[in-house]
Amino acid sequence: MNTRGLRSQLKDSVPVAGLCPQGTYGVQDTLRGGFTSVKNELLPSHPLELSEKNFKLNQEKMNLSTLRNIQGLHAPLKLQMEYRAARQIQRLPFLQSSNLAVDTLQGSDEYIGFEDILNDPAQSEMMGEPHIMVEYKLGLL
Repeated sequence: MNTRGLRSQLKDSVPVAGLCPQGTYGVQDTLRGGFTSVKNELLPSHPLELSEKNFKLNQEKMNLSTLRNIQGLHAPLKLQMEYRAARQIQRLPFLQSSNLAVDTLQGSDEYIGFEDILNDPAQSEMMGEPHIMVEYKLGLL
């Protein structure tokens, strides 16, 4: 299916008054319609693009449904409760957290990925006064 052809058909349609983001002279009316974003107007260039964006979520759903079919309803519920508990564990606001418990539960601790190389806390630019950061997080400032 050619999505670009569909896009050209939409541009040739008759605009409805009040719904058209362009003004009377064919120029974007920024005051009434806001800023335009080209990223929001783009359609997927390939049919598999949407599937690839949601790959990790789809894989997690498939793993939970397989686990439910094999071990019963309690297994995915227990695993989801463990995920939630592991995500709530955090360090102080001025320290980087490795989220090792979440990585272990997901099984991603065995693989070296893009974020492992470029997410080095030693190269982080986020360093501030510890007392101020904790007070801000607690709402004391």
